[in-house]
Amino acid sequence: MAKNRKYRSAALRFGPAVKAVFLCLLLGGFGLGYVWQKNQIYELGRQRIALETRLNRLVDLNKKLAEQLGKMRTPLALGQSLKNLNLGPPLPSQIWRLPEPPRDSPRQAIEQQLVAGYRPAKPE
Repeated sequence: MAKNRKYRSAALRFGPAVKAVFLCLLLGGFGLGYVWQKNQIYELGRQRIALETRLNRLVDLNKKLAEQLGKMRTPLALGQSLKNLNLGPPLPSQIWRLPEPPRDSPRQAIEQQLVAGYRPAKPE
């Protein structure tokens, strides 16, 4: 004898509906993930272009500054800057000659440290 549909269990009645909801959520999640991923690709591409543009500007600025430095290092430019600052060679009275101190032997240096109260650490 065939059973009446009215007396089927709740799991059998709601099973297809639960599967449909799960499938819709799964497809919606995949769709959202796809859109987010495409947005990330777009943003990273935009950032890459901005950084490449900045890099090109900095390379150009570096070349200009290197050329300017090269021009400033020429003898003619250095002479001009010295004239503008009223600089010239020092007078003999402005030069101080310092005698070079004599080199002490290492033994004398150790003796001076011991006299001053310095005691090296003893090895263990």
